[in-house]
Amino acid sequence: MVVGDASLDIDTLVIGAGPGGYVAAIRAAQLGKSVLVVDKEYVGGVCLNVGCIPSKALISASHQYESVNHASAFGISASDVKVDWSKVQEFKNGIVKKLTGGVASLLKANKVQYFNGEVMFINENEARVFNDQEAPRYRFKNCIIATGSRPIELKAFPFSKRIVSSTGALSLPEIPKSLIVIGGGYIGIELGQMYSKFGTKVTVIEGGDTILPGFDKDMSSIVAKKLKGTNVDIVTGAMAQGAEQTDNDVTLTYKVGDKEEKVTADYLLVTVGRRPNTDGDLGLELANVKVSERGLVEVDGQCRTSNPNIFAIGDIIAGPALAHKAMYEGRVAAEAIAGLPSVIDYKCVPAVCFSDPECASVGYSEKEAKEKGHETQVGKFPFAINGRAMSLNANEGFVKIVADKNTGLVLGAQIIGTEASNMIAELGLAIEMGATLEDIALTIHAHPTLGEIVLDAAEVALGHPIHTVVK
Repeated sequence: MVVGDASLDIDTLVIGAGPGGYVAAIRAAQLGKSVLVVDKEYVGGVCLNVGCIPSKALISASHQYESVNHASAFGISASDVKVDWSKVQEFKNGIVKKLTGGVASLLKANKVQYFNGEVMFINENEARVFNDQEAPRYRFKNCIIATGSRPIELKAFPFSKRIVSSTGALSLPEIPKSLIVIGGGYIGIELGQMYSKFGTKVTVIEGGDTILPGFDKDMSSIVAKKLKGTNVDIVTGAMAQGAEQTDNDVTLTYKVGDKEEKVTADYLLVTVGRRPNTDGDLGLELANVKVSERGLVEVDGQCRTSNPNIFAIGDIIAGPALAHKAMYEGRVAAEAIAGLPSVIDYKCVPAVCFSDPECASVGYSEKEAKEKGHETQVGKFPFAINGRAMSLNANEGFVKIVADKNTGLVLGAQIIGTEASNMIAELGLAIEMGATLEDIALTIHAHPTLGEIVLDAAEVALGHPIHTVVK
């Protein structure tokens, strides 16, 4: 590489190698562009390294441990079940290594250049990429910014040995005897419940009146009930005030109304949201890229910023901070650069929480559909009377389908129960394809499967269910 003032030419510069960035880079390369992707940390971004993937590995391990301990429900006796935390961490790290290595191989196979370092815009079509060894300057035709986000660090709770972010919570040196979680959103609930299954006493402090605020209350209430039965205390309407640390523990002070309370635990996990990585030395103002007061980049329907040659995707633009949303936007941006008419359409972005039981939703809730002016037709069917759910001893939850009463078009769906994260895909496709309740009801679902619950919910909405009685 050339170091100095001479600029190297590149068709597409991608800043960030997370889910959005690497997908954008590969798609741009597939469309004939010369591509350079730059990341200051690691291939795969937060999701693959310290987010989605490692957390799900630990969650799966906790499910296995719990399953063995409760095998008596199936007539199986298990005794002296132990957790080797170092082996659990090895399992997690092994998955991360395989996936990040796979992404690196995909970039190479698609002839995408990779640079481990940082980026600083010089002007509207040039940027310096640099690390400790080199600092080449690139002139780009187009750029895709995919710098992601980081956990919000509160002034009253600076991250330390005993006060950790979601990143720190994935690599604790031991399974804690006790854990406090500030924030009852999906990250706090997933990680808190994971540790509770390994035997940790968990206390969740949530400022709102319910956990999992992004999901329907009839879903979050089922998760809350399950949490309370597995060594988790949930305190809602609570505001964290401050914390005192020692070498061995941390004490949180919080208020519920006017009453002040304290709770002590081995660790305090702070999960109060994420902040977009648009600050620092990136130099967006030099590139004429407008950013809102919240630090979000303003984009149009193709993820194009105020600079028509620069695009932005993922956690740094409006909408939920979800890896699959970033991947989708990465494809759209790359295709827009190539001159294709691709545009973003968020009506089918699923939301999933890997709690126990799992929560998943897509499209409109019943309330949202009514607010949009639809007369609704709703079908709801429980896991409890599905044969496959019974055989899995996973009876909690339901499938709920929301449709337009006049047309039968599926508008949205909510699922809570085992494998909800996989089941939601069928309903997302139904919405995307403009399917009706009758289309779902006429689709033969294999028996015995959890997917049959979707069929049964559609039949309930249509008024002629086979496996339940309409009241």
